Amino acid sequence: MPRRALAEHRPFLLLSIAAAIAYYLTANGPLPGTASMLVKGAGVGLLSVYALRRHAGNDAKLLALVMALAAIGDVAMEIDYAVGGAAFFASHCAAMALYLRHRRSDMSSSQRLFAAALLIFTPLIAWLLVAANDDALQIAIYALVLGGMAGLAWTSSFPRYRVGMGAVLFVISDLLIFARMGIWATSPVPGHLIWPTYYIGQFLIATGVIQTLRSNSAGELGEP
Repeated sequence: MPRRALAEHRPFLLLSIAAAIAYYLTANGPLPGTASMLVKGAGVGLLSVYALRRHAGNDAKLLALVMALAAIGDVAMEIDYAVGGAAFFASHCAAMALYLRHRRSDMSSSQRLFAAALLIFTPLIAWLLVAANDDALQIAIYALVLGGMAGLAWTSSFPRYRVGMGAVLFVISDLLIFARMGIWATSPVPGHLIWPTYYIGQFLIATGVIQTLRSNSAGELGEP
């Protein structure tokens, strides 16, 4: 990547990482509630800015929308789970639109099967984790869209072990949230893993998509 591009664009990734780490280290800690929410939202929100700065095409704008809606969801989840869930639902729908625009033409049967497994087992596992919860049906519907998003990411033309794996990490993060609502309600494990799996997943998605878009439009791989 040219030095000027590094100076202009990489700071958004570095600031995003710094915000994500800061939130992880200070969640339920010294930061006041409002400040903590803003730091949390900045983690993925800055990935939205990164997408807009690194590519001018419509797909980058769609990716920025995906990340912006997720950042809104991050903040809203601290206030109202329903509002936060709705923001993430919208983010997944926007992500599916992006991945449908970049379908992989040469999928193997194992890739198709894994995508189908994500679609089927994500809502099934979510349902089993929260079966006793009053919102179990709504959670299962949300998880169906989540699994569909991950399946489309896995079978898209974007790098499978960045974008596809990032979407799978997103699924794992949400399943940990559902586990914390049910069978792992008293376990400290979800609290330690939810944010890292979610943020790393979003980071992989954002950088993987942008790298591909830049490669397609400029014929270069370069750095994210």
